Amino acid sequence: MKIDAHQHFWRYDAAAYPWMSADMQVLKRDWLPDDLRPLLEVQRIDACIAVQARASEAETDFLLMLATQYPWIAGVVGWIDLRAGDIEHRLARWLEAPALAGFRHQIQDEADVAAFVGDARFRRGLRLLQRQQLTYDILVFAHQIEAIVPLCRDMDQHWLVLDHLGKPRVRARDHDEWRRAVTPLAAMPHVLCKVSGLVTEAMDAAGELHSDDLRQYLDTALELFGPSRLMFGSDWPVCLLATSYARTAALIESWSARLARAERDALWCGTAQRAYSIG
Repeated sequence: MKIDAHQHFWRYDAAAYPWMSADMQVLKRDWLPDDLRPLLEVQRIDACIAVQARASEAETDFLLMLATQYPWIAGVVGWIDLRAGDIEHRLARWLEAPALAGFRHQIQDEADVAAFVGDARFRRGLRLLQRQQLTYDILVFAHQIEAIVPLCRDMDQHWLVLDHLGKPRVRARDHDEWRRAVTPLAAMPHVLCKVSGLVTEAMDAAGELHSDDLRQYLDTALELFGPSRLMFGSDWPVCLLATSYARTAALIESWSARLARAERDALWCGTAQRAYSIG
């Protein structure tokens, strides 16, 4: 079995997706399960995890609705306001949804990441998710990783997932700086890491994808986290800003070919199953 542990669906609306800038025209249309399924089939990928792309509880409803219609959407990482005073009530309406796997917020867009994740209300909400055995995905840029280390250290009752290797600036060749930042997270056994979203970080201003530079970051992630704490994700359709779904998957296929069979199985399936409680 193979799982794409990170991709997105949306019905495009400019007001709902302000992060889509003028140079992201390829994203500014509807991207739905019928668009993704043929791509999965070509790569022999059996299932996917749909991850939120906007800070709205309607996003969670939308993704869970899609999961009821398409059984191969094996899990949903939705959005909830962790700082809400009535978070227990908000969460309760989704707890019976079979596909609910966890939640995420675009922490990378917060003006003061340390203040945001240090907020007592945010921490209370995250503790609630962990008590419910719901995974939390963490989306930050490389320069923000240091700010989320104390949070990850404190929130150790369930899985945390670092999206996109912490978004290293591959084209700027920030490898050593990124390695120093991510090493404390790798020392925490409850923190997992997605090998995802990297092709857009490795594309230069001329649109060239520097896959050789990318492999250095993948090698370091393997060294620090080990194969049992890494999982593949395409970040489709965002990956289309840099290259095709097929090439995105092929880069990881080629890189992971040297791994033992059990290690490849973890990368392509087992870690995601464990993180998101997928049967």
